[in-house]
Amino acid sequence: MQLYLLLSGLALALTLLNALTIKVVKNNSATVTNSVSILIPMRNEEENVIECISSIESQVGLIDFEVLVLDDHSDDKTKELLAKFPNIRTLAGKNLPDGWLGKLWACQQLADSSTGEYLVFIDADVRLSNNAIASAISKMGKWDFISPYPKQMATGFVQRVFQPLLQWSWLASVPLLISQKLGIKSMAVANGQFLITKRDAYFKSGGHQSVKSEVIDDIMLARQLLATGFSGGVADASQVAICQMYKTAGQLVNGYRKSLWKAFGSFFGTCVAILILFISGVAPFISAIFGSKIGLISFGLIVLSRVIASVKTGTIPNTALLHPLAIVFLIGLIIYSWIGKLTNTLTWRDRTLS
Repeated sequence: MQLYLLLSGLALALTLLNALTIKVVKNNSATVTNSVSILIPMRNEEENVIECISSIESQVGLIDFEVLVLDDHSDDKTKELLAKFPNIRTLAGKNLPDGWLGKLWACQQLADSSTGEYLVFIDADVRLSNNAIASAISKMGKWDFISPYPKQMATGFVQRVFQPLLQWSWLASVPLLISQKLGIKSMAVANGQFLITKRDAYFKSGGHQSVKSEVIDDIMLARQLLATGFSGGVADASQVAICQMYKTAGQLVNGYRKSLWKAFGSFFGTCVAILILFISGVAPFISAIFGSKIGLISFGLIVLSRVIASVKTGTIPNTALLHPLAIVFLIGLIIYSWIGKLTNTLTWRDRTLS
């Protein structure tokens, strides 16, 4: 029982500390005189082209910038819609080499074709406020890279219950102030939806080629940058960027299935993570139902950490009380992901993941 309380209290303490100390990218006016390359990989993104590129073209505060979009063998109207934007440069994706994952190969091609001193990687389903990029670069300070974490939009019951775990998971488990100050690569937090790196740091660290087969490429790229001696970390960008990763429960399941097997490092690490998730997220609720005061207090602390994380990242905290359900669903997804890995049945964007 005391373990429930310890883990829940630690999660709350870390969430509160991170909420108070994390860098925040605001929609404030800023001017960047360095050259900037905005790089967007697209594969069958006809639903996102117009809004994505429009939000990029609305950026202010960038004196010298280019927009490069790579059409990764789309078979929908992506290429046709991109042609409506004469101010962007559209690249035709080359065939996928052995050993590469599709998005990572697309990002590497974009970087190789770019000229900017800052490389800004943007996913097609991200929408930016007009000061987002300039403000994020200005917020870097002495950092060599920054991962401005977008506000995660969710529709549908499953998405609303599960998706808030994405930010809560690192806010409640990683002491950002310490990990970023010391450059601890095992504690790196990053999101490839919106990632900015200095050109020199990117290429000296090996770029996406150094993580070409990693299903959790954003975190692994951040670790590679830190391992090479560069500095950086995550920032709260909920005020300047939004992203809806999945519009249906099926998309969510398939999206997380492809990578959760890798999230905890190894099979043993996964087993430990599942045990911790159950002890901290499910067991207190069960104990509380059977009259345990410690269980009730532990459950309350976890719920409070969820509420703080939601408020900080701009999402509605109305599903925090359903945290045990979200954790059970997460554990199921982790197991489902490992089944896919062990049976070689993982796919993404119509491509098999080895």
